[in-house]
Amino acid sequence: MPAQILIIEDEEALSLLLRYNLESEGYAVDAVGRGDEAETRLRESVPDLVILDWMLPGLSGIELCRRLRTRPETERLPVIMLTARGDETERVRGLATGADDYVVKPFSVPELLARVRALLRRAKPEHVATLLRAGDIELDRETHRVHRAGREVHLGPTEFRLLEFLMQSPGRVFSREQLLDGVWGQDVYIDERTVDVHVGRLRKAINRGRQMDPIRTVRGAGYSFNEMFARAH
Repeated sequence: MPAQILIIEDEEALSLLLRYNLESEGYAVDAVGRGDEAETRLRESVPDLVILDWMLPGLSGIELCRRLRTRPETERLPVIMLTARGDETERVRGLATGADDYVVKPFSVPELLARVRALLRRAKPEHVATLLRAGDIELDRETHRVHRAGREVHLGPTEFRLLEFLMQSPGRVFSREQLLDGVWGQDVYIDERTVDVHVGRLRKAINRGRQMDPIRTVRGAGYSFNEMFARAH
């Protein structure tokens, strides 16, 4: 059963971005935009992890976090707090109130996903898949090693993240812009054609001889991890 994650964020665009990326990782995701509604939801059912914005209508994130720590059902619930407040005093306040981690906006989506995995690994280790397998390719998130048909594939950090991102959603076509946001992060400003360069490097590393290319180019759209390849082995 996938880990259940509740997003409590009133910025709709950010909430949708988080939901999209978390669901791509295989998590079951729900979202609410008000602190008071979130408190009601959390009394009805407790997820495996909460991503909580500091500033919310109805009830602030900091107050909601404080209340969660007073209830036996949620006193150990993993909480990642999102905020635009980046100074040390505010970070200390957030952590002292009970947040397990603190992420300042704007943030890198891959970094946030890594923090989610790290928290779940400690709190709910059964929910975090450290190995991704598709076709004859195996990617180990713990050791950052990749094997294809038993052969170790040596990848740079960016190519590793790119392969990991694509393998999470076989058959799904990602535009260059989506890949930039998902792999490099929203706060990085580089040309979209950089994606083509790294896809080329990735292909060169994982394909040998007449091996089937698992990365599909969709003209005018972007790239995907070939769903037929994932099912072929």
